[in-house]
Amino acid sequence: MALSRRDFLTRVGQAGGYSAAFLSMQGLGLMPAKAEAPIALNAAPGSGKGTKVVILGGGIAGLVAAYEMRELGYEVTVLEARARPGGRNWTVRTGDKIKFTDGTEQTCAWDAGHYQNFGPARLPSIHRTILGYCKKLGVQLEVEVNTSRSSFLQNDAANGGAPVIQRQAINDTRGHVSELLLKCMNAGALDAEMTKEDRERMLAFLRMYGSLDNAGKYAGGDRAGYKVEPGAGDQVGIPSTPIDMHTLLDENFWQGVLFEETFDMQATMFQPVGGMDRIPFAFAKSLGDIVQYNAPVTEIRKTSRGVRVGYTVGGAAKTIEGDYCICALPLTMLRKIPNDFAAPYKKVIEECSYAAAYKVAWESRRFWEQDYNIYGGLEFVMNGCSPIWFPSANMHTERGVVVSGYTDESTSPFGKLSIPEKFAESRKSIERLHPGHGKELEKPMYVGWGKIPWNEGSWIRSYDAKPTQPRPDGSTSARGINSPGYETLIQPDGPIYFTGCHVSHIVAWQEGAALSSLRAVKMISEKVKLAKLASQAGSAVAV
Repeated sequence: MALSRRDFLTRVGQAGGYSAAFLSMQGLGLMPAKAEAPIALNAAPGSGKGTKVVILGGGIAGLVAAYEMRELGYEVTVLEARARPGGRNWTVRTGDKIKFTDGTEQTCAWDAGHYQNFGPARLPSIHRTILGYCKKLGVQLEVEVNTSRSSFLQNDAANGGAPVIQRQAINDTRGHVSELLLKCMNAGALDAEMTKEDRERMLAFLRMYGSLDNAGKYAGGDRAGYKVEPGAGDQVGIPSTPIDMHTLLDENFWQGVLFEETFDMQATMFQPVGGMDRIPFAFAKSLGDIVQYNAPVTEIRKTSRGVRVGYTVGGAAKTIEGDYCICALPLTMLRKIPNDFAAPYKKVIEECSYAAAYKVAWESRRFWEQDYNIYGGLEFVMNGCSPIWFPSANMHTERGVVVSGYTDESTSPFGKLSIPEKFAESRKSIERLHPGHGKELEKPMYVGWGKIPWNEGSWIRSYDAKPTQPRPDGSTSARGINSPGYETLIQPDGPIYFTGCHVSHIVAWQEGAALSSLRAVKMISEKVKLAKLASQAGSAVAV
């Protein structure tokens, strides 16, 4: 019996979850796979002269807005609560302190030159806007190894709990699926969907794609790796024994394999040399005293001419007025600041919820390189701290910093653990994948973004009080489908424009933050242009 396209996608979704169905739809041309085009400002240099803009927040969104508005001639002031630029773009090095809202404090004691990006840690090559700023500002980049076929996958329900190597899981699955599909085609199951010529081409493709033998069987091959690697003389390579199909069909096991297929996780990925915070510090250097640090906002009010913002510096209360305000603060912080936003905006700010991503990082001998030939990439552990994230910088040095655990702790038991208990769980995940190496982990550092002052959350999870319906794989869309809250925030509240990754379709990425600010700058510039044209027309009529 022939399968319709709908039935095929339904079965793919049942077997492999949302990610597998999504990828199949992209492959069939049913969903686009392209990056969002950069926003063109279409504003002349100097067009902002005489207009004052107050920007709240010195993260990527605020810095991009300030950079572009200064270029257009606007009078710009950025108010940043911290002593540094970057917001969630935060790189921790030796001597740095991590302070939580409850007073807990950690001090980093890693070796000189070691660092960890506890916020964003990779730049997809499809994120043209933020990469463009790196080029413009002279931020040197290097490749970030986001995936490695030498890394491990582990699931208690698969392979007796023993980890398997990604290259074997991926290629054995290709082989088994190709063998099954070839059997279906030989039985005529797809005859109604394909011409005779396409059928012959598909059969040839499956034999190559799945490394099938002449009988159409999958018996392993060098793509999946070796029991004994080939060498000199009489050392012949012996391919690994294939993992059985039942083990490979475990859905959770496959979440790690499908990770690198996500559109914005595909190679090539980049990172700034020396740490992700090289980006905000480059913006800050360019902007100079436009950015005022240690200046937390205390009040936001509209006036007849624009806005009035209250803030403090060194404990002293200050105010600043402007024609427009770009608000690049997390909504978790806005709900604590007195304001006179319109009712729909207040509702979104009060009802939204944020994720609480965390990372645990350790200093260690580079056992992953030295003992396992793993250079960069991620490993995945089911029912533990996951992923394990290996560093892409300074390879072949003696020691490095590895992440063991990076996910949302607000919805898991991990969030309720004490910091020492978190460290113990993090170490345990390394031990499950690499027995004996957990004891090599030293000087742990934990960042939980739900507890970080001036953020109190990592990225937006829902804009409305009613939770977003989960996808088939259990995940949720941050903005939901036609979310009224999102539609509210993308429009200005009078002279106040909201920016940040939460005002974009690229939540949790610096690209989303940058694009949201470019959009706000464009909207303000168009409004300023119309106001000047109206003023000129009025003057002409008066004459």
